Amino acid sequence: MRNSLSLILKNAARNKRRSFLTAASMATSLCVLGLIFALYQILFGGGEETPATALRLIVHHKVSLTQELPASFEEKIRKIPGVKAVTSLRWFGGTYKDPGDPKNHFAQFAIEPQAFLMVHPEIHLSAQEQQAFLTQKTAALATRDLADKLHWQPGERITIVNSTSTPALTLELTLVGVYDASNEGYGETIYFNRDYLEDSLPASDKRRGMTQQYHVEASSKEDVARVAAAIDSAFAESPAPTLTENERAFMLSFISFIGSLKVFMLAICSAVTFTIVLVSATAISMSVRERTREVGILKTLGFASSDILQMILGESLLIGLVGGVAGCIAAEGLCLALARAAHSQTAFRTLSTLSMTPLTVLLTLAAAALVAAISAAIPARSAARISILHALAYTG
Repeated sequence: MRNSLSLILKNAARNKRRSFLTAASMATSLCVLGLIFALYQILFGGGEETPATALRLIVHHKVSLTQELPASFEEKIRKIPGVKAVTSLRWFGGTYKDPGDPKNHFAQFAIEPQAFLMVHPEIHLSAQEQQAFLTQKTAALATRDLADKLHWQPGERITIVNSTSTPALTLELTLVGVYDASNEGYGETIYFNRDYLEDSLPASDKRRGMTQQYHVEASSKEDVARVAAAIDSAFAESPAPTLTENERAFMLSFISFIGSLKVFMLAICSAVTFTIVLVSATAISMSVRERTREVGILKTLGFASSDILQMILGESLLIGLVGGVAGCIAAEGLCLALARAAHSQTAFRTLSTLSMTPLTVLLTLAAAALVAAISAAIPARSAARISILHALAYTG
């Protein structure tokens, strides 16, 4: 065994350039594969839910997220058995200062302060901040990500202008509190009193008395599915039918706009795996073919066919695992970069915890070992079965 291990290491390092390029090619492909594994796990693996998100449901128009719902739905939803609290959210879509500066674009929601804090118990405010948010009509609440980016401090006067309205609508807000958004929440977002928005709209504006979403808190986990079905059933025949889903599914609906993610990921995984097999199989085949006469000498010295098979498979596995480890390290770097970028984006907030977990690392290394074994299977079998005479007569 010790002799076999020594020969495996020497053979792997014999042509350093080819071994390095083979490992680097595998690392690149396995980096993509590892990233896809990590994405699949965080998107479809269920993930961890906080007690608050496990009870929260999002209600929106069944046809599109941009379609509006009547504000009168709120009272009907509140009367459904199993509903503990409900609040409405309306997207404002204004701009802050220079609209040409990307950092001035962020999510803005008109909400009902007291109900909003009830449905989102993970929002922690001081007694003074909460009192100001509940009592001041122009009060606003911002996530820490947004406040830090724009250097806002409590007491800041914030002017937001929606130039798409006719006439243009301007809101003068006062920042009364900053809070740390949870991983399941919104990244860079500001919330303000819906009554202030309603009073600012012209009397003839069709947006008065309308909203885009309802956030509903169920009384218990057992009530979640029943409440969701009851809400959709209650408005199924109305001019604005609803779709109610848990918060995680709602966040994933943004990402699903690009199409069927599972099929897309499967296609990429298949293409990447096929590419790795071709690259590594070609490299291993060339290496084994160059050593055909050496195989004959080893057999002459008493090495069994199983020893030859073991050495070639071992060499391939060594190169594959080196590429797998390098690929995992590179994939973790990509995961961190994507998580950092997603942290500030409302639609992709689900990806803010993206990382190479022990499970994804194990799957990536297993894929590396499997690909290496498949790539070396035919060359190793041919070398193990070749006769001493044919091996020694081989001229390349």
